[in-house]
Amino acid sequence: MRTVLAFARCRGLHRAAGVALLVALAATAFSAQRVAVPQLRYLVDFSVPVAEVVPLAHAVVLATTLFSPMADLEETAAQPMSRHRAAYLAVLLALAAGLTALPLLTGATAEVFGAAARNVVGYLGLGMISARLFGSGLAWLLPLAVFGPTLLLGVAADNTPEPWAWSLHTASSTPAAVVAVLLWLTGAAAAATGRPRQTERAERH
Repeated sequence: MRTVLAFARCRGLHRAAGVALLVALAATAFSAQRVAVPQLRYLVDFSVPVAEVVPLAHAVVLATTLFSPMADLEETAAQPMSRHRAAYLAVLLALAAGLTALPLLTGATAEVFGAAARNVVGYLGLGMISARLFGSGLAWLLPLAVFGPTLLLGVAADNTPEPWAWSLHTASSTPAAVVAVLLWLTGAAAAATGRPRQTERAERH
């Protein structure tokens, strides 16, 4: 346990968790509000609860902690790091889910929580993929690249989410849940087996 805590601390998880907690508290305060989804193709009236959108922020902030500035030392450690990396990814997922659950305290429904939990899983997966490809500092790149088009183009003329706009679907949508889980599994595999880019290491030293 002490090793896992040190593993998390050297990645700045305490700072990232603090920022994510502030965002979660703000979402909790406005959990009854809805965010209008501006559509560029159709004049439809579609909105989603704030609690379903905020997980994007949790995912991005937590994904920035994937790689350590002491990666070179970790690679030469006496203990294999794969187990610690796997434990750390589980900690990130649990923390993200816990932050997503906070709006339940102020009346958010189980339906809203289900959709929010799915979204944080999917966007955390995208964040991990982005961190692996572009560096931890750009963990936001793929989540925002997906979220932007989803927000602007993700609703059909009949005022229902497009099939590909998984984060706008209700919690009962099995395809959306499958997409989110696959994204997380892909991101976890990339984060657990990958190494930080050389340019990222140079920036952190």
